[in-house]
Amino acid sequence: MTGVSGAGNPSDPSSAPAPVDVFVVVNTASDEAPAVATRVVRALLAAGAKVRGPEQDIGALDLAQDLDPQDRQTLADDAGEGSHGSDVVVVFGGDGTILRAAELAPANTPLLGVNLGHVGFLAEAEPEDVQFVVDCLTERRWEVEERTRLRVSVHREGRVVDGTWALNEVSVEKAARERMIEVLVEVDGHPLSRWGCDGVVCATPTGSTAYAFSAGGPVVWPEVEALLVVPLSAHALFARPLVVSPSSTISLDMAPGSQAVLWADGRRTIDVRAGDRLVVCADPDPVRFARLAPAPFTDRLVAKFDLPVEGWRGRARS
Repeated sequence: MTGVSGAGNPSDPSSAPAPVDVFVVVNTASDEAPAVATRVVRALLAAGAKVRGPEQDIGALDLAQDLDPQDRQTLADDAGEGSHGSDVVVVFGGDGTILRAAELAPANTPLLGVNLGHVGFLAEAEPEDVQFVVDCLTERRWEVEERTRLRVSVHREGRVVDGTWALNEVSVEKAARERMIEVLVEVDGHPLSRWGCDGVVCATPTGSTAYAFSAGGPVVWPEVEALLVVPLSAHALFARPLVVSPSSTISLDMAPGSQAVLWADGRRTIDVRAGDRLVVCADPDPVRFARLAPAPFTDRLVAKFDLPVEGWRGRARS
């Protein structure tokens, strides 16, 4: 985790930080997200911050009393280059909106999520924390946490024909409901097993609480450096979830007759043919998240999954 400089010495005007540059991403389909985002954007503008965002997202905000139409359009027009040049990307929505924001943000720009979804595992704050979020942003008070992301390439007849990345997981799944696919799994150049299955999920520790978890994979603490391989409905005696080295390369060979689709974070797809080889590894560029306060993953896990901990007699919490 890497620190970010704070507000400077209040008695020395020259040490005061420059106005923060914020890129906002909003779940415009939500009833609540635009209203919460409007409150934050109004406060940021009042504090002298620079705010930008995608045209559709800015258009969903109620800024008529704060900006004239031309100024409001400028906020949206500046989004043509995405979040390049911004200090932080603030996301109002659930995990799906954060994954969309990760597509818009350069690798070095941290994401800060305000949870307005169902679970919000990737989010840092809740709607009731709005003032705290504004204060931290305007004073540049956040820490940066790096998360592993995946890189996947599709090899066909000896050459790379496509590829993408994912924060949570890449999955290869059968294209036809009535037919399984057959996948030969290889780790670091050594064959492991052949599975007749509905698909295979390769996930990061961040994605261990998403699709991989639903498929029976383990929950992995974010600071653990590892990759997960989880078969989907495999018709095999050996079909347990696997945890492999973060430096490992996972290859999935599609058997003849296997027609499949590759999904990245459930958002981007690549058609996969029989005979294709999918190569998955950790991407050298991580995804960065802005954290405003220390939050042990165990506490996050208990809160998000509403785990029963009544009767705990451990040490008193400070």
